[in-house]
Amino acid sequence: MREMRRNDRQMTQAEAEALLLDGEYGVLAVLGDEDYPYAVPLSYAYEDGVIYFHSAMEGHKLDGLRRHSKVSFSVVGDTEVLPGKFSTNYESVIAFGQAVELEGEEKQIALMALIRKYAPAFLEKGERYVNHSGKDSIVVKVTIDHMTGKARR
Repeated sequence: MREMRRNDRQMTQAEAEALLLDGEYGVLAVLGDEDYPYAVPLSYAYEDGVIYFHSAMEGHKLDGLRRHSKVSFSVVGDTEVLPGKFSTNYESVIAFGQAVELEGEEKQIALMALIRKYAPAFLEKGERYVNHSGKDSIVVKVTIDHMTGKARR
């Protein structure tokens, strides 16, 4: 993987993981139709060093993942435009990894990670929902091969 050009702005691995953990949404990039990049914003959970997200049973994103399992995933945290300085304060993380579709118990674990992140006050109801409706979605795990964070604060 490439070295970060502005390594003076490189976040520590712990800072990058914290941003990945707390981010509201991320953007997944896959190899799309006719080899065009396809980037799509989505909800996700980050637990135990992997990224989880769910998907409909078919679509552009899944076609890309099934064609080529290598992906990138980015999250942007806090930003602040500094007009008088013609600059921006920001924080972001980008991860590169391998995507695989999950089945069985691992799929249930990933769906519950999403419930814990986005609906922590409804864990019991979420578990019932996962048990009843989990079969109606595809769940993907991205195992991270390389990750960097960058910030200007």
